[in-house]
Amino acid sequence: MARIKPQALLNQSKKKKGPSRISISTIVVCNLVVAVVVLSLVTTYRHWSQRSRNTLETQSQSFEDTNAVSQQKNYDRPGYADISTSKGLITVELFKDASPEAVDKFLDLCKKDHFKGMPFQRVIKNYLVQAGHSSSSIPVEEWTAKGKLRGRLDTSPKHEAFMLGTPKNKGNKNKDFEILITTAPIPDLNDQLIVFGRVLKGEDVVQEIEEVDTDEHFQPKSQIGIISILLKREL
Repeated sequence: MARIKPQALLNQSKKKKGPSRISISTIVVCNLVVAVVVLSLVTTYRHWSQRSRNTLETQSQSFEDTNAVSQQKNYDRPGYADISTSKGLITVELFKDASPEAVDKFLDLCKKDHFKGMPFQRVIKNYLVQAGHSSSSIPVEEWTAKGKLRGRLDTSPKHEAFMLGTPKNKGNKNKDFEILITTAPIPDLNDQLIVFGRVLKGEDVVQEIEEVDTDEHFQPKSQIGIISILLKREL
């Protein structure tokens, strides 16, 4: 048997132990796979990021549109009214923002001529004048008792003299919606009176109504009332 030379054995051992080489094509393929995966992740991230931004922008735009519609509606509603009475003209400003429900009810009833011919049925000097078709929503004793306490109570701007309001327990029924104009501060009526406007012009007319002769029930002895109401967006 022929012997294998030591040099040949050494060469064979080196060939067996040496690591196998990776081909260039394999490296290229691996790099392409990695690139595709990374590109896919980036594309997915951008897609969902853009979708989130679009959703936020849509919600923001929807909110702005709703707010704009609300502001436009508020602007379109008349903010003033000329109340023509048998004693003269009274111009009032309506609190569209502070008392929107009462103002909406008042505007709706004005368009239906609800106040046309409405009499001033209750006149309390140095307190208020009240126009309405129904009996007073607050007993006479309460009016007079509150009037005596008026000077001992703190006042607030919305309950100063010459404010336009309606009783709370009457405002939910169209036929009973009444108009009250204060002739003195009445903060003690906070729980019963909804203030939805103020007199801008015609305080002297209100005072003239206040001076009419009344009976023991504070009802005017002579007929006096509202002739008509004209709504206006501007003075």
